[in-house]
Amino acid sequence: MNGPSGTSPVRAAARVVTAVNAGGNGAGPRSEVRFSIEGSEPVFAGHYPDFPIFPGVCVVECVHRAAIAAAPGTGSGLSLAALESARFTGPVFPGDVLTVTADWTAVEGGWKCSATASTERGESATVRLRYREDRG
Repeated sequence: MNGPSGTSPVRAAARVVTAVNAGGNGAGPRSEVRFSIEGSEPVFAGHYPDFPIFPGVCVVECVHRAAIAAAPGTGSGLSLAALESARFTGPVFPGDVLTVTADWTAVEGGWKCSATASTERGESATVRLRYREDRG
């Protein structure tokens, strides 16, 4: 997964729809970020060439990039501490728009991000990531 000095297997840009907001009706902070998954993504070249499917690790990467782009405090002081869980429930195909909706919970030393990744066909994955706040 990419970080400040890392690289990503995903070329799609993160488009922040909603950065973390206070939520309503007792809900916690929530963010929404979208990615246009083009057929030109390099990962499609070898991942089922006759029936391309966006790899699950790339969906997790999109969740991570969405978290950094729209996290509390814009994510600049956060680093990934753990991938707590990932469950893949539907495919992502070339041409899809992948929407990552994340709910945030403050935890000791950082934040927990519980995200749903979906396309126009429905849910693609649920992912839980934990971030630590870097105090430099």
